[in-house]
Amino acid sequence: MRGLSVPESGEDFTADPVELFFDLAFVFAFSQLVAHLVHHPDWTGAWEAALLFAILWLAWSWFTWAANAVPGNQRPVRAIFLVATAVTVPMAASVGTAFGSGGLTFALSGAAIMLMSIGLQILALDNDSAMFQAAMKLTAPVLVSLLLLVIGGFVDGDARVALWVAMVVITLLGTVAAGSGEWIVRTGHFAERHGLILIIALGEVIVAIGIAVVQGLDEGGLTSTLRIAMTAAGVFAGLLWWSYFDRVLPALEHRGEQEETASLGRYARDVYTWAHAPIIAGVITAAAAVEEILLHPGDPLHAEFRWMFVIGVGLYFGGIAITVFRAWRALAFERLWALAVIVVLMLVSGSWDGVWLLIAVDVTLLVALVLENVRVESRTREQAEEFAEQLEA
Repeated sequence: MRGLSVPESGEDFTADPVELFFDLAFVFAFSQLVAHLVHHPDWTGAWEAALLFAILWLAWSWFTWAANAVPGNQRPVRAIFLVATAVTVPMAASVGTAFGSGGLTFALSGAAIMLMSIGLQILALDNDSAMFQAAMKLTAPVLVSLLLLVIGGFVDGDARVALWVAMVVITLLGTVAAGSGEWIVRTGHFAERHGLILIIALGEVIVAIGIAVVQGLDEGGLTSTLRIAMTAAGVFAGLLWWSYFDRVLPALEHRGEQEETASLGRYARDVYTWAHAPIIAGVITAAAAVEEILLHPGDPLHAEFRWMFVIGVGLYFGGIAITVFRAWRALAFERLWALAVIVVLMLVSGSWDGVWLLIAVDVTLLVALVLENVRVESRTREQAEEFAEQLEA
């Protein structure tokens, strides 16, 4: 679109406020996913939530890529983002009925959002640039996938599910093929945007605490058990935040700055678009289990919610472990150890009150993060000492 400015690929910038406004619609979408899991705590409900999340994630990701190339501080871009925000609201509202009467609304909204994001890049980029060619290479599979998404909205039952699964698969295959192209990737903006969407997901744990407070007050006051459970839930949210933002987020950004231009697109795709999907999905899944714990803190947690909890934590820490391995070819040993311990806790905690299970998970995560910090800091000191010795020599 002539009149749009696309800075040089090496120029970075921060997220525009209109991008944060766009994210607000996903607050509603994530809340709907949590509600879906709480009310359908079975494998069917989990599968449906996973498919809906995948489509929502693709919609959000495409706009993040578009805004990474074309800065949002331009009026035409802001106008497109405002329209996309308005379109995202009915998509979020139809999450709970997407496999029923709301399927067409969900599909049409999702298709419109992704079309706008792809169109923004194609219209803004120079037709002779390598970036334009990379975007065009992705456009064909995306258009096919969006057609399947819309057709799925018109059919019912297994046919809808099959078409939407095919939509996700074709889109992912398209990103594999397009990975060989040269993309505009501003690592600071990418890191910031994915950190912000993670904060929105973490807000679902805070919402779960608030729901428990409201119910407790309606029932005559906050019991001591509920107060302990609320504290444990707050600690859990804090540990999730710390495990990503303290070291991982800035380290991933720094690693991206070291990538060559030719491979930077693949790095951003692998670390952010792909590996951050289980991170965000894990928070949403764990938030549903935490909500159930807080609503019944003095009762044993049902098996389906125990496994929802372990799967959520596993997705979160597993996703972070994938980013660490992709960036540095290193294993996050302490986090993997913590996941193994949490699986054992799920197996032996059938008779435990939910509050004690939550506390046990908190302790496990805290120990793992402390051990990881000690190991990393020790290695950093050793490297600094070796460097100092080399200078002296």
